[in-house]
Amino acid sequence: MKKRKFAFALSGLLALGTILGACGEGEKTGEKSSEKGSEDTFSVAMVTDTGGVDDKSFNQSTWEGIQAFGEENGLKKGDGGFDYLQSAQESDYVTNLNSLIRRDFDLVFAVGFALHNAVAEVADQQPDAKIAIIDEVVPDKENVASIMFRANEASYLAGVAAALETKTGKVGFIGGVTGEIIGGFQAGFEAGVAAVDPNIKVDVEYAESFTDAAKGQQIAKRMYDSGADIIFHAAGGVGNGLFTEAKERKQKDPNANVWVIGVDRDQYEEGKVDDSTNVVLTSVLKRVDVAAQEVAKLAQEGKFPGGETITYGLSDQGVDLADSRGAISEETLAKVEEYKQQIIDGTIKVPEQPAE
Repeated sequence: MKKRKFAFALSGLLALGTILGACGEGEKTGEKSSEKGSEDTFSVAMVTDTGGVDDKSFNQSTWEGIQAFGEENGLKKGDGGFDYLQSAQESDYVTNLNSLIRRDFDLVFAVGFALHNAVAEVADQQPDAKIAIIDEVVPDKENVASIMFRANEASYLAGVAAALETKTGKVGFIGGVTGEIIGGFQAGFEAGVAAVDPNIKVDVEYAESFTDAAKGQQIAKRMYDSGADIIFHAAGGVGNGLFTEAKERKQKDPNANVWVIGVDRDQYEEGKVDDSTNVVLTSVLKRVDVAAQEVAKLAQEGKFPGGETITYGLSDQGVDLADSRGAISEETLAKVEEYKQQIIDGTIKVPEQPAE
């Protein structure tokens, strides 16, 4: 499989250049117009996993990127512009992908590793379609671009920050569904903690779900009760339960030492208790929004990276930590920056899975 590592300037991508004209209707016969894919007819859509488009995580970030691309290129929501379909259950994946392709979208994003099999199936059925899958690799498909992130690198920095900021010597990690993707978050976080102080305990538990917020709150309660003061989640909607538990504790006791590390996007707003109190220490960012814009732009220009794996890491700003807004000390931030540079220059090799 061909692999490509993109370096990109966020400011440049967020101002995507030429404004598009109105979208043409294309041919009515069901066949794609020969002009499809050119800059004046380009359209893009996405299929969510079961977490929903407003999961305050991966799906939402992708949709924000697609919206930004559409709006900055003069497109409207709906056929011929940009849109999404939400999957209520796994059986919806193939149906939703095919539906968007039949609606003649030039590029369709599939969000999350859970859509792997559906993408592979639809790619074979629809060889002329262009599909981009986020956070998973679908090999040997020339009409599929695979978009990956070195989340383990940013998670390592989160581990460093947690280890330097913990007051109890115990931190937590809540995973969604066990697998390589979430394993990367866990591995990086544990390695970052150990790099600072191997005596700090990392309490790890998986919910085996990306939607069960009640399970997330149950796990968070146990971890906080057992002495963890900082909990990092990579669990989609399960993380909503973590936020609920942390905020409830802070409401009951304003001096409670409870913190959350968010995931995928800056989750600061989810941690707001009141105008002056927030439980978010920082968030591990995957710039899925910018990646979606970049791949859409490439496809629009006739450069769709089909058959390739595009990987974003710290070195090209594809992953990072969110602004801590004063929750992390200046000393800790300086130390995090030191570790970040060592990862970028190759001095530190971050493990990709816990077993490493």
